[in-house]
Amino acid sequence: MADLKQLYEAVLNGDSKAAVAVTKAAIAENMDPLELVTNHMIPAMDEVGRRFECSEYFVPELLLSARAMKNALELIRPLLAASGVQPVGRVVIGTVKGDLHDIGKNLVSSMLEGSGFEVKDLGTDVSPEKFVQAVQETHAQVVCLSALLTVTMPAMKTTIAALENAGLRKQVKVLVGGAPLTSQYAQSIGADAYGENANTAVTLARKMVAIAPHASA
Repeated sequence: MADLKQLYEAVLNGDSKAAVAVTKAAIAENMDPLELVTNHMIPAMDEVGRRFECSEYFVPELLLSARAMKNALELIRPLLAASGVQPVGRVVIGTVKGDLHDIGKNLVSSMLEGSGFEVKDLGTDVSPEKFVQAVQETHAQVVCLSALLTVTMPAMKTTIAALENAGLRKQVKVLVGGAPLTSQYAQSIGADAYGENANTAVTLARKMVAIAPHASA
């Protein structure tokens, strides 16, 4: 019988190979896929986040754990969908127009997936129109905007305005992040919150889906 404690440890330690192996064994034994996620994988990522906040873990450890979680989730996600299990929430994420940086964005995306969110990652250099289209298609509750260059930060405000003009702003919460940003800047452009790191972003997204109006699927 698959030892699910090993799944927790594999995600916590960023051991992608072990995480996939235990997940495959559990699936072969017809274990509940939702139990794998909620009782073992998400708690492991929560512990990863706690260690990051305490400076016991750093970005490399976050990346390894997020990758282990993501690889295991790829095996489980089709089973969850087939059984009708709903995600914690739906998120659209991307780096704004003119900016090609994606390391931070990719980490947040992986951490969100690891926390049970359905994530639509639009990549880099994403126009306001693409964000609007993605929200319309996915019925997302949260939009995450990333920027690493000071010169691309205004694109965040333009994107928020585009959501407003499309009549979508009331149904989504906007979370912004990136090295040059501050909470004051986030407030000034009309964003709902600023996430200073990946773990904070996940915590904020969880709060946002708890209070955001749920769009119909």
